[in-house]
Amino acid sequence: MIDNYCERIGPGLWAEPLNALSNLSFLIAAFVAWRLLQRGAGGEGGHKFLVLLIATIGIGSGLFHTYATVWAKWLDVIPIFLFQLTFLCLYCRQVIRWSALNCAMAVALFLMASIVALQFPLSLNGSAMYLPAISVLLLLGSFHYLTNQNGRLSLLLGALVFCASLAFRTVDAAVCELLTIGTHFMWHLLNGVVLYLLVRALVVARSELWVDHRRQGI
Repeated sequence: MIDNYCERIGPGLWAEPLNALSNLSFLIAAFVAWRLLQRGAGGEGGHKFLVLLIATIGIGSGLFHTYATVWAKWLDVIPIFLFQLTFLCLYCRQVIRWSALNCAMAVALFLMASIVALQFPLSLNGSAMYLPAISVLLLLGSFHYLTNQNGRLSLLLGALVFCASLAFRTVDAAVCELLTIGTHFMWHLLNGVVLYLLVRALVVARSELWVDHRRQGI
């Protein structure tokens, strides 16, 4: 049994009820994002794959926080990294409009940085592995805003919410004595919002149906 979180104090499928149930945030995000595509704001294969990955993240994380085994951990981790790599590739190609070679190089650099970060599994309560992701997201969010893309604030807002969710993930173990349920469930709740905002920023930037929404900022 993997016991990395404050809420788990023993074995059993429901030893982490909040950490498990909070993954509904991802399923809700996937549903809302899918409705966005259905309204005609997107619908390309890459966008649909991102939505599928959001749902898969929720399912994988839900399994991990119930079974707490090594196989469930991989079901949690793999969809998260696939989402990161896919989103970066699509954004570089569709919004920044880089060549396929430049996009591949950006994805390769991000992957290498993530692999390096994985070598410090205990740093920041395991949150160090997400430092490359937050760094890239802040860069893309700045680009999205400064180049006045449709929904120009969506990506920066996603980056800020991700900073907050990462903070909750990081302090989970430290607050156990004061808050026995921990704070990891907030990581799930906020990340559902983050992933929706990322998909929204991508599809809105690609859709002329949203040109008139620039004045609204997001």
